[in-house]
Amino acid sequence: MIKVGVIGAGAISTRHIEGYLSFPEDCKIAAIADIYLDKAQQHVSDYQLDAAAVADYKELLADPDLTLVSICTPPSTHAEIAIAFLKAGKHVLVEKPMAASLEECDAMIAAAQDSGCILSVVAQNRFRTPWMKLKSILDSKMAGEILHAQIDSYWWRGHSYYDLWWRGTWASEGGGCTLNHAVHHIDALQWMMGMPVEVSALMSNVSHDNAEVEDISIAALRFENGSVGQITSSVVHHGQEQQLVFQCQKAKLSTPWALYASSSRQNGFPERDSSTEEELQSFYDSLPEIPYQEHVGQIENVLSAIKDGVPVFIDGHDGRRTLELIVSIYKAASTGQRVTLPLCKDDPFYTKEGLMASVPHFYEKKASVERFENNTITTSGN
Repeated sequence: MIKVGVIGAGAISTRHIEGYLSFPEDCKIAAIADIYLDKAQQHVSDYQLDAAAVADYKELLADPDLTLVSICTPPSTHAEIAIAFLKAGKHVLVEKPMAASLEECDAMIAAAQDSGCILSVVAQNRFRTPWMKLKSILDSKMAGEILHAQIDSYWWRGHSYYDLWWRGTWASEGGGCTLNHAVHHIDALQWMMGMPVEVSALMSNVSHDNAEVEDISIAALRFENGSVGQITSSVVHHGQEQQLVFQCQKAKLSTPWALYASSSRQNGFPERDSSTEEELQSFYDSLPEIPYQEHVGQIENVLSAIKDGVPVFIDGHDGRRTLELIVSIYKAASTGQRVTLPLCKDDPFYTKEGLMASVPHFYEKKASVERFENNTITTSGN
């Protein structure tokens, strides 16, 4: 039986708790920690857990029975907490974004390697059937090479969203919508297509004058083979519609799943290619459904990796690549220059201190609310 600790009792922690409770024969939640002890106690009560509630996660480091922890705290704390538990011989599942800097990512990866423990970074959308099917079709090359990628990470957040104490500052949140909302779509892009070699970007804060960080960014990417991509990250889009669109040589593929194929008339104008569409749709339909979706799916993968001694599907290197692409967007938008990848360790944006010294402060934070009474969150617009 794998004994689990959940560090942080904020809104996203409920996804982890419910995920672990889906596998009662494999794991047991033994402890919940939060700096606000009453929040940890409330989770214990709400879910009727036989678990300890503690205010300081350090109380759990020496627990010999604790095998795995989920880290659900603000991004600026991820590295410190993850490294402490890895050095204590515990496996770690850490929420997105992995850390506040590439330097911290490297320290987390090193701690995992030294300890021999698992470090997995949450990217729960990889455990969605449409995303997994789209990845399989792209890998098959049935639609040809990718020519253009379009990532629309559209969210909407009210003005008060950034009043929560740790949101809206570069120091505590690490960034705005590019880092904290578009992270899953940016992860999907590098998972499905690989990393670009060049990034240009701009960003702004157009609707939240109580936050230092951006509420919209637009990036243009160039890949080694000459293909291009675009990423829009936003918390000002009504309707919260997100999509991944890949224009390939033979067809357009996207999630939410849509398919359109064109062939050329003699004069170069298009006509619909129904035979290619039928072939691609048939392959899509033949692919299996994922048995466990989103957080539940990733938690099942981590539990299985612990039991069977095999690698996890999403590790620290995956999380680092995603953060490197996000940091390159921040660098390009902050400097007005095209950024080449990979970023080197002597790059000012490699460290948290270097990034904070270089990014703009659009506004200063005007309020600091410890918690909201209504803690309901939305994790996807469609």
